[in-house]
Amino acid sequence: MKRILIIGNGGAGKTTLSLKLQAILGLDVIHLDQHYWKPYWTEPDKQEWTRIVGEFIEKESWIMDGNYGGTMDMRIEKADTIIYLNYPTIICLTRVIKRIVSNWGKVRYEMPEGCTERFDLNFILYVANYKNTRGKKIIEKLKHLKPEKKVLIFNNDKEAAEFLDNLKRL
Repeated sequence: MKRILIIGNGGAGKTTLSLKLQAILGLDVIHLDQHYWKPYWTEPDKQEWTRIVGEFIEKESWIMDGNYGGTMDMRIEKADTIIYLNYPTIICLTRVIKRIVSNWGKVRYEMPEGCTERFDLNFILYVANYKNTRGKKIIEKLKHLKPEKKVLIFNNDKEAAEFLDNLKRL
């Protein structure tokens, strides 16, 4: 495992898992949110974002967390391991709400300067509808990947923890 892509709903724990993997494997972590957003929640243009991701995926090794459907295919193609956090919607929504409350008005460490935590109804709706929209498409996409790709789907924290425990033993 040299190029690991972690995807899943907001609040599923992509950032947390990426940092735990980094502690075990020693690979650099790329938090896509940190590179996508510009100060004050400004989005880059599509070509700029594709170029940025293109540079990241050419690195020899990485752990990359984040969704961003427009660059999903290029990241999946370069990854040797794809981890999909298929967590229940209620867990994700609860974690997102807790994150908003506990970080209100602050910039989380994995976000760029100027992106203070806020309540964003569109993001809440994205999380609430993720499994029935994007999630189904992602699972279908993962089913059709070449056999040399390692695809791991975790449905809860226990499955992710067991995976990490097994990695530590290697």
